[in-house]
Amino acid sequence: MENTRKIKLGYNGPLVSKLGLGCMRMSSIWGGPTPEEAESIATIHQALDSGINFLNTGDFYGAGHNEMLIGKAIKGRRHDAFISVKFGAIFHNGQPLGMDLRPIAIKNFINYSLTRLGIETIDLYQPSRMDNSVPIEDIIGTVADLITEGKVRYIGVSEITADQLRKAQSIHPISALEIGYSLADRQIETELLPTAKELGIGVGAFANTAEGLLSGEMKAPLPENDYHNHFSRFQGENLTHNLEKVEVLKRVSSSKGCTPTQLAIAWVKEQGDYIMPLVSMSSRSRLPENIAAMDIVFTQEEMNELNTTFTIGAVRGGTYLQR
Repeated sequence: MENTRKIKLGYNGPLVSKLGLGCMRMSSIWGGPTPEEAESIATIHQALDSGINFLNTGDFYGAGHNEMLIGKAIKGRRHDAFISVKFGAIFHNGQPLGMDLRPIAIKNFINYSLTRLGIETIDLYQPSRMDNSVPIEDIIGTVADLITEGKVRYIGVSEITADQLRKAQSIHPISALEIGYSLADRQIETELLPTAKELGIGVGAFANTAEGLLSGEMKAPLPENDYHNHFSRFQGENLTHNLEKVEVLKRVSSSKGCTPTQLAIAWVKEQGDYIMPLVSMSSRSRLPENIAAMDIVFTQEEMNELNTTFTIGAVRGGTYLQR
């Protein structure tokens, strides 16, 4: 096993790999096809062999398919993996219907997750979003009870505000915050990230390429059937403007001998020792590239140029990642 860098989730939390593996794309997304299972399992195995122990999933990914897949992959390797599970999102026919964060629902969700994963305890358990339908005290308090029962080790949160994070922390120690973060989505730098740092909470940062915008592979106009067309960021003049920004990323990455995607991931990991890039993959072919991104070092001039080009609000339009 390679000597992968580690970070601590929370002041008294566990040590996990600095690079996390998002498993969502190993299941059907928005009603799309399901990737080949053997390749997905092989990807998890290779990640574990490389020292990546943080596996992120949601009980609603593929209607439980994702958890069952991970369960197969970690069979006989439970101690190699740190399992993070989100709960609370309700889907029907692949479409979101809302949230169910009632204590009675959480107690139901956890047992199904444990069964699908084939484990006795989930390492990190977190509501996928808080929509104010249920008091934070009830949500966090219920997960805290699950810790007492031995079904959960640590509590995380996802897609919340700085005020909600403080409230959750006042109820029970929060180990990790999962949130979208990239050069194109830096709004959380004003309040949420500083709050997490102050409270000693680790951050799992997903969507490092901003839905592919920062991959350097996108061109305008997009094909009519491209799902990106649903979001204002990828429409008309917004996309033209945003791709001009990406040209700077492509130039810097070219001069460093890496891809724009690698540079985007590397930028995220440089934002703090408490921040973990959480990268979704479903193929082993992506692992070496993403692991190599963790070794990229920036000059101060390069970092200044990227930060100046991608200031807060520099990228026009939004995606579903924005609250």
